[in-house]
Amino acid sequence: RRRSSAFSKILQICLADYLKILLNSSLFLIFHNQVSQPPTITQQSPKDYIVDPRENIVIQCEAKGKPPPSFSWTRNGTHFDIDKDAQVTMKPNSGTLVVNIMNGVKAEAYEGVYQCTARNERGAAISNNIVIRPSRSPLWTKEKLEPNHVREGDSLVLNCRPPVGLPPPIIFWMDNGELPQSERVSQGLNGDLYFSNVQPEDTREDYICYARFNHTQTIQQKQPISVKVFSSRYSKPVTERPPVLLTPTGSTSNKVELRGNVLLLECIAAGLPTPVIRWIKEGGELPANRTFFENFKKTLKIIDVSEADSGNYKCIARNILGSTHHVISVTVKASPYWITAPRNLVLSPGEDGTLICRANGNPKPSISWLTNGVPIAIAPEDPSRRVDGDTIIFSAVQERSSAVYQCNASNEYGYLLANAFVNVLGKKKMLVFFSLLGYSLVSYYYMDCLPKHLLRFKGVKGSILRGNEYVFHDNGTLEIPVAQKDSTGTYTCVARNKLGKTQNEVQLEVKDPTMIIKQPEYKVIQRSAQVSFECVIKHDPTLIPTVIWLKDNNELPDDERFLVGKENLTIMNVTDKDDGTYTCIVNTTLDSVSASAVLTVVARPNPPLDLELTGQLERSIELSWVPGEENNSPITNFVIEYEDGLHEPGVWHYQTEVPGSQTTVQLKLSPYVNYSFRVIAVNEIGRSQPSEPSEQYLTKSANPDENPSNVQGIGSEPDNLVITWESNGPGLQYKVSWRQKDVDDEWTSVVVANVSKYIVSGTPTFVPYEIKVQALNDLGYAPEPSEVIGHSGEDLPMVAPGNVQVHVINSTLAKVHWDPVPLKSVRGHLQGYKVSTVKSLLFSFVKIDHSCKILTFRGNKTFGMLPGLEPFSSYKLNVRVVNGKGEGPASPDKMFKTPEGVPSSPSFLKITNPTLDSLTLEWGSPTHPNGVLTSYILKFQPSNSLILKNLNYSTRYKFYFNAQTSVGSGSQITEEAVTIMDEAMASRQVDIATQGWFIGLMCAVALLILILLIVCFIRRNKGGKYPVKEKEDAHADPEIQPMKEDDGTFGEYSDAEDHKPLKKGSRTPSDRTVKKEDSDDSLVDYGEGVNGQFNEDGSFIGQYSGKKEKEPAEGNESSEAPSPVNAMNSFV
Repeated sequence: RRRSSAFSKILQICLADYLKILLNSSLFLIFHNQVSQPPTITQQSPKDYIVDPRENIVIQCEAKGKPPPSFSWTRNGTHFDIDKDAQVTMKPNSGTLVVNIMNGVKAEAYEGVYQCTARNERGAAISNNIVIRPSRSPLWTKEKLEPNHVREGDSLVLNCRPPVGLPPPIIFWMDNGELPQSERVSQGLNGDLYFSNVQPEDTREDYICYARFNHTQTIQQKQPISVKVFSSRYSKPVTERPPVLLTPTGSTSNKVELRGNVLLLECIAAGLPTPVIRWIKEGGELPANRTFFENFKKTLKIIDVSEADSGNYKCIARNILGSTHHVISVTVKASPYWITAPRNLVLSPGEDGTLICRANGNPKPSISWLTNGVPIAIAPEDPSRRVDGDTIIFSAVQERSSAVYQCNASNEYGYLLANAFVNVLGKKKMLVFFSLLGYSLVSYYYMDCLPKHLLRFKGVKGSILRGNEYVFHDNGTLEIPVAQKDSTGTYTCVARNKLGKTQNEVQLEVKDPTMIIKQPEYKVIQRSAQVSFECVIKHDPTLIPTVIWLKDNNELPDDERFLVGKENLTIMNVTDKDDGTYTCIVNTTLDSVSASAVLTVVARPNPPLDLELTGQLERSIELSWVPGEENNSPITNFVIEYEDGLHEPGVWHYQTEVPGSQTTVQLKLSPYVNYSFRVIAVNEIGRSQPSEPSEQYLTKSANPDENPSNVQGIGSEPDNLVITWESNGPGLQYKVSWRQKDVDDEWTSVVVANVSKYIVSGTPTFVPYEIKVQALNDLGYAPEPSEVIGHSGEDLPMVAPGNVQVHVINSTLAKVHWDPVPLKSVRGHLQGYKVSTVKSLLFSFVKIDHSCKILTFRGNKTFGMLPGLEPFSSYKLNVRVVNGKGEGPASPDKMFKTPEGVPSSPSFLKITNPTLDSLTLEWGSPTHPNGVLTSYILKFQPSNSLILKNLNYSTRYKFYFNAQTSVGSGSQITEEAVTIMDEAMASRQVDIATQGWFIGLMCAVALLILILLIVCFIRRNKGGKYPVKEKEDAHADPEIQPMKEDDGTFGEYSDAEDHKPLKKGSRTPSDRTVKKEDSDDSLVDYGEGVNGQFNEDGSFIGQYSGKKEKEPAEGNESSEAPSPVNAMNSFV
């Protein structure tokens, strides 16, 4: 019996009442997987495979297929003959190589690039290129290390410079024990040990750098380094210094990282006191939930980087004496990654299919195809295959089209390799689902009939089953390898032995699978909103599906907010409790499918908790807090606000904000303020409610240490200067000073309080002023402020531009030039020049609106282009200078004209009055003549011609029409029209239907027909006395039945006088003819009605009857004279 999966269902189908040997007969339903299948790689070693040189090298390659595949290897691109290398063996029933290096062979001898190929009769699959490299743990090179003599407070860097190992070693420093690290002393990413400033306790003789090579489990160490620190007792006093970056050097640097990797950026600074490092991303935020700070915030770590993380990252080192910064420009590249990896195809002969291989990366990866491990360009041709970039299209495949295809997506940072086979079955594809007497299974099935006395099976149509589509097993099993729709039906098992025979039947029904064609999708929704999950299904029409929705694998809550529709689930007024996984389960009597989606309910974060003030100093304090619930949306930043309970109780001011990953902040304070703080959390949804206020903290009085910021001087009127600034603390006064620049003048000062603006009146128009604003309070002044330059108010310009010239380039474009005005006459900030253009003429043949177009040319330009002019028009323009106050006077108007241009298309084209050989065309003048119209151009051609029964019908023409000026022709319009009937047809109507002789002939024919109808009517009323009636009475045959209308014979008729029934007439002779002497009174002579019928030999068959009350003709029996048109058509 063939191998099969363990799944089976047993149904009894062969049962005999008197044959006990058949009582145990059963039907087995099992999976079957014996169809030929191309190879598939199931397991392989990593692309970059670093091996331990002390152990055997095992290079994995496992594959499956039917028949089982054979394996071969290449090394560095050439065939690797395993049989010729005694150190290399291949595991049985596997492609895995084992290299024995225990016999003194060095692992370095087997370095290289290996690739495995698994092959069977259906194709060949290949592995990745596996690069084998032995790990290395070299020793440090010997070097003479001099002691480091450093003054207290200076910076110091101890270089490690570990040997290059494979893989790179892990670096750490030790002295007699583990070396403690801090914000002052820390190890860099390169392994060096950095001292921001050295202290006397840093004096040691044994700073040792260690390199741990994990692959070989070895540790190498550098020679000890000696450090001696000279304290201030023996040298100059220690002086504080502002920050200086030790690494990286310079102001900017670049870094490239690959997508999906961990980005590590480092800044280590020297300075005294020890600088604090802060990181920001210019023009954006550090990614929440992926950003971490290490090494006392000297290292910025971002995990799982993507292209969106590219940008400029700035590290800022700060201490009380100042700050410095460094900008690292990060570019995130990407080795190839799958968008759509190719998937296996199983097809039947004649079917179509596609293999799609789509990958992305930075730079964009190139796609190449192989078939059975060979580049497709040099592989054997397959007429059913066509390569279109990242897609292979198969059309009308044949069984020989089976193969394994490899897609390689590569760029400079790596590659992806995927195998996908195309398996063309010898038969039609199996349906993936079917049932048998209520049992369901997928794939092929067996029907077993035991015992072995079974002689035969009968199929759906009752015939003995034969052919390649059935497999008969020795144990009585009937196998149908490929179940199809037409496999549905009744199968009969017939068993026979010497005592007799018996049979039983089993009903097989093949069903389509139930599928969810539109699955529910992941949803992120805000509180109180509405959300809907879709679950659209496709199922066998004979099955009735039921849809059940679950939440977190339990029934939906009993809540009216949950609305279950036919194909969706809707949740109204979403709350936090609705968070979870929602599953759509579709059940039928035969199968069940499901699909799930997660609902995440997001909201603004909860307010922070437990605000605490620590580290209170005169001008700074540390605030810490505990974040509230994020509500499924990460907190991006915290906003800190303060209240001055002494000067402005109840008014909250912005203090600062910090990233969402930070829960402490050092706050700078102003003197003599009673501070309270509160914190607001912010996420993508919005801001939280403010936290509860912190405890109050009153700073001591002191003179200000800073002056206000953003000092500006801008006039609002021509004779004033408005000085503004941003306050730098509550309860301060400000000394505002100003003087005119470049004039030997004294400072004018005024002291103001509780304002941030002061207006100086009576100034000259637009002159520069030197301005400074100094903060002060009762205890003194802040440091001397820096000066800023402002200007008094602007006024309108005084002078118009001169020497305005216009150069016409073409009919729609001109260039205007002018001389600039003196800068003193501008009386303000020069913003540019404004050119106003007005159309100024009326032409007799078309009305032109007076429209003004204004163009502004920024800066101190002296020319500009005037596009969009109308051809053949007259314009005037002027130029004005513009400052912040407004426009100056206009220059004198400059007149110019544009030349003619080509006209627009005629406004309409109509075709009227079609005759036999002519059409009338009407048109409208062009909307924009753009010159003097000189002519119109008409082009036409027959567009089609129809012929029916050798008769010419009307001809359709297409006309092209456009106007023309002296410059050229304008755009054209088209129209189509059809002439009336052709001349030959019309001439026939004229020659026949309108001729007098034809009309007279028709009248004569009509009169003759009328006379015949009258005679016929009279004769029919006297039908009882026809000679034929007397003959029929005399030769009456009682055995003969009346003839019916439907068989073309005579029926009964009655005399119009006595209404007595007539005797039955004789039948028509067998040769279906009527002799002349018997038919003299026949209506044939009169050609009456449609009911008069003739046989093929001209004999008359029909019926006649007459009643006095009947009309001479009924229904279709009436005969009319043909109309002249009918006559003409008949004639034609």
